[in-house]
Amino acid sequence: MAKRKTGRFITFEGTEGAGKSTLIAAVETALVRRGIDCVRTREPGGNPTAEKIREVILSSAMNPWTELFLYEAARAEHLAQTILPALAAGKVVLCDRFTDSSLAYQGQGRGLPWKQIQALNEIATQGLEPDLTVWLDIDPAEGLSHAREITRFEKEGVIFQSRVRQGFARARRESPARWLKLQARSATPEALAEKVVEAWLKQQAKIASKKAPRRKPNQKSSKKIRTGSPRTKASGPRKRGGSRGRS
Repeated sequence: MAKRKTGRFITFEGTEGAGKSTLIAAVETALVRRGIDCVRTREPGGNPTAEKIREVILSSAMNPWTELFLYEAARAEHLAQTILPALAAGKVVLCDRFTDSSLAYQGQGRGLPWKQIQALNEIATQGLEPDLTVWLDIDPAEGLSHAREITRFEKEGVIFQSRVRQGFARARRESPARWLKLQARSATPEALAEKVVEAWLKQQAKIASKKAPRRKPNQKSSKKIRTGSPRTKASGPRKRGGSRGRS
């Protein structure tokens, strides 16, 4: 299991053209305004070696398994060189895509076995999971119309992106506690960012309350409590002998 120390990890997912990059920038601004140190990164990529792998993935058609293994290789490098050092330094890492994208794209989109992808994700990430995953959902056709960069994934069209969307929905159903679903373009990026920050702060408050030491219940007195009516001077001494009842 990867050691994160004091940092926190927020990932952002969605089909093409959802506006993740814009939202992440707004979330970073909102956190920095609150005095929280952030690192913004992306997958595939996030460091020089992983960025080179990104270029290959986005520009070259390939076998689905090759595609998946390249993603996992880039992820392992990204984790070791960028994510884990930032978490160890106590920073909040904002990551554009993570393991759920592999499930959605290579699993639901390409048809590779879901469980095997989960196993490879576990290896590449050393067991690290996000604290919060933000799903910026959008109709695939609308998303493609807003896409800034046209790679081979955008060129695969609405049908492929619709399968990917189903993949995100499935991943969310499997671990709903860490997911926050937002409708893309339902508000300004700044307003959506505030929803992300509020959800994250609530989550951190719950974690803090669980870690807080519980008060010990008041200990009961060890003295034995005597039952029955106490003797008083008014009752006088007990009489010895004699009848206990009236004849």
